This record gives sequence, structure tokens and C-alpha cells, in this order.
Amino acid sequence: MSQFLKIIQIIFAIMLVVFILLQQRGSGLGMAFGGEGNVYRSRRGIEKFLFIATIIVAALFCASALATVFLA
Repeated sequence: MSQFLKIIQIIFAIMLVVFILLQQRGSGLGMAFGGEGNVYRSRRGIEKFLFIATIIVAALFCASALATVFLA
């Protein structure tokens, strides 16, 4: 069971990294050099899906990490 949880945790970690990297960045550091200032906008389509999927995968990653600790 411990091996299974570790494998699941690795899969969730890879998914979390991929989802975070696929999200569009806001203006971030670009604002310091005259970037656009449209901070308030709504997410639509695939961007909304990636945002929600990132939250879900992060929660699953935390749950699997806790399960690994408690079952070890």
C-alpha cells in the first residue's frame, strides 16, 4: 500500500507541475516595465478548466502526502 501511495504521489506531482506551467501568466514582472494592466478578468474555456484542475490536483497531492505519512 505504501508503494502505491508513493507512485500516486509522484503522478500527482508531475500533473501539478504540468498544469501550473500550462497556465497563462498574468502581467507579473511585466508590469514593472510598462506591461498591460488588465488585472481583473474572468477565466473562460480551457483556462478555467486548468485553474480548477490545478486546485483539485493540488488537494489530491496534499491528501496523498498525508496518507503516505500516516500509513508509514
